[in-house]
Amino acid sequence: MSDLLWFRSPAPDWFEALPLGNGHLGAKVYGGVPDERIALNLDDVWSGDGPRTLAVPDGPAVLADVRRLLLDEGDQLAATERTRDLQGPLVESYQPLADLVISAGPGGEGADYRRSLDLRTGIAAVDYTVDGVRFRRETYVSTPDQVLVWTMIADNPVVDLLVGLESQHPVRQLVADGTYGVVGRAPSELTIEYRQSPEPVRYEDGRGIGFGVALRVFADGAVTTSASGVEVRGASRVTVVLAAASTFAGWSVPPGRDPRAAFDEAVATLDSVAPAALDAVSAVAGPDSVAVDKLRVRHVEDHVSLYDRSSLELGPIVDNPTDERLQSIAAGGSDPDLVALAFNLGRYLLMASSRPGTQAANLQGVWNQDLRPMWAADWTNNINTQMNYWLADLTGLSECFEPLTDLLEGLAESGTATARILYGAPGWVAHHNADIWRATWPVGEGGDDPVWAMCATCGVWLTAHLLEHYRFTGDLEFLRERAYPVLAGAAEFVLAMLVEDRDGVLQFVPSTAPEHHFVLPSGAKASVDLTSTYDIWLTRELFANLAEAEEALGLGSDLAERAAAARDRLPEIRITPDGRLHEWPTDWTPSEVHHRHQSHLYGLYPGAEIDLERTPEWAAAARASLERRTDGAVNGGWTAAWLVALWARLHEPSKAVAVIQDYLTRLVSGNLMSRDGDIFQIDANFGMTGCIPELLLQSHTDVIRVLPALPAEWPDGSFRGLRARGGLVFDVSWRNGQLTEAVVRATSSGTYRIALPDGERTVELTAGQLVDLVR
Repeated sequence: MSDLLWFRSPAPDWFEALPLGNGHLGAKVYGGVPDERIALNLDDVWSGDGPRTLAVPDGPAVLADVRRLLLDEGDQLAATERTRDLQGPLVESYQPLADLVISAGPGGEGADYRRSLDLRTGIAAVDYTVDGVRFRRETYVSTPDQVLVWTMIADNPVVDLLVGLESQHPVRQLVADGTYGVVGRAPSELTIEYRQSPEPVRYEDGRGIGFGVALRVFADGAVTTSASGVEVRGASRVTVVLAAASTFAGWSVPPGRDPRAAFDEAVATLDSVAPAALDAVSAVAGPDSVAVDKLRVRHVEDHVSLYDRSSLELGPIVDNPTDERLQSIAAGGSDPDLVALAFNLGRYLLMASSRPGTQAANLQGVWNQDLRPMWAADWTNNINTQMNYWLADLTGLSECFEPLTDLLEGLAESGTATARILYGAPGWVAHHNADIWRATWPVGEGGDDPVWAMCATCGVWLTAHLLEHYRFTGDLEFLRERAYPVLAGAAEFVLAMLVEDRDGVLQFVPSTAPEHHFVLPSGAKASVDLTSTYDIWLTRELFANLAEAEEALGLGSDLAERAAAARDRLPEIRITPDGRLHEWPTDWTPSEVHHRHQSHLYGLYPGAEIDLERTPEWAAAARASLERRTDGAVNGGWTAAWLVALWARLHEPSKAVAVIQDYLTRLVSGNLMSRDGDIFQIDANFGMTGCIPELLLQSHTDVIRVLPALPAEWPDGSFRGLRARGGLVFDVSWRNGQLTEAVVRATSSGTYRIALPDGERTVELTAGQLVDLVR
């Protein structure tokens, strides 16, 4: 399978380092010789000192003004500017933790060097020879034991090294009972990277999230622990075990005040794994093997149990260094197996940055090297957070979806106050940006262009994921206990925000197309208007989802009745005279013809209302819109991922493959992680993994389509374990573009319509039943 990234040299920078993680603790491994550096992060180390208070004294009055300006005066520019008065504080920023630094002599350049990441086992390895001695290093981050483990094995006892910790934050060293570590604090206040400040990073005693990092070193040589670090002399086998914790106590309360408590928590974690760590040193290991210890076994078993749930293979396996393969692609070569590797990397990264009990994967997953990261490395909820999770249920990683549910429940609780303060509305609301303190208001404090902040339906989009999770899993308890309350709260808010225009149509006001201005006849740019097409799709879907949830749960609420009545009075989906979907109520001139957001195409993907067979007129308009948006465009990373799914839904596989080829040519580092210049943003990695399957399996309508848009560029291939809505799991193979195997397994009983390339059939399946549809 396409599971291995490997290189002939160490990583030259943080971007190229190899990622490890368990959702809570993240690491980037450089693989240097003789010195190793491993950059560390914790998912709950952010700037700030607890939740903030939204101080907007006259929100409902501002809303009334905005509605008057749009409904009565048709003044979009004035309405856009007036919404600035609804802005609250800027979000806080995700933070780096520390670097594990290992001066891992002996000195000299390593010969026969190989650096690798095995996606299937979650182990990063470095192999090299110095002065005739062969070295093997392995690093992994364990979910079962909540530690990072670094192991070095040499075929002679020549290892002399010093292990220490460095941090961009002020820290102090602690040494106790063979344990070395540091304690410190994240900034209590921090100015977001795009704002200027005379003191952008501010630390205060007794404020901010505290953290502690602790490590122990086990070796078959001499080990000395001091305030300078841990020194090892004359060893052939060394294991470093590291744990970390923070004083974050939940989004709604200030953090704990004593960072020493976080250090003590990390030490307690080390205490729980100490016997297994000793096994790593005492186990017999030769020069070409690694000690098989309990920590490693538990890590691999846990990792493989998730990773093996799905896979993708496209053509023959190519065993060349990953960065060299990318260079070949950039030179015009074809490498379908590299596409499969990128698909599998996305699954790996979600496993590494989103596990039950952790924070949801943010703009950078769980990895960040900057005190002031781009866009705060926050949760950007107008596409990016959502894209992070498109792949979860589809590829069998339902457990990895749980942190997103946790995030939504926090946003719903926090957003209840925001809905009341800003709009005088019931239910809950979330706008563009959120942070660990669950900010839900439009950010900017009046100083940001509303195009980056004024989108009150971001929470509505997020609730769609809850229904999708139910559709894939059939989990009624999840639907009843967790999804429905959040969904109902979003519906309450939207219903309260709908207002009649002069024609009796219900408008959602204020409304935007995320991050996209339109140009008024005066030449001025505005962004706020009556209901955008994006908001029409979201509102229609929300009310339909509410009805679906109530039917599944046997409910019949007044809320659902009101939503059904309102759905019939929403604005129509409009098509321009030249055949495109409207983006705004008026066919305004867009400020950017090639804008990165495809929000008006939401109904095509990730929504399900636009379909080639059921709604051909809408599909034709979506195609025309997409062709105009992409003709001559230079894509960014996450934009490319979205385009793959949009072209797939329109059954345009060659256009989707061209987007993937361009993505691999320009928009990834040598390790396949998304990179646009000096910007790392992980949603593209997740998005590609979630969107590539749309070419191979679609289940968004009542007909499940197998190989609906198979690219001619992928004549041979197979996938295993891809999920379809309704509780089906598919294993499919094809050769020379022809289907050769289509095995389906049902996780719940039902009758299913399945379209194969040679025609549609209706199949009745019982839970656990497995059927080959080709035979």
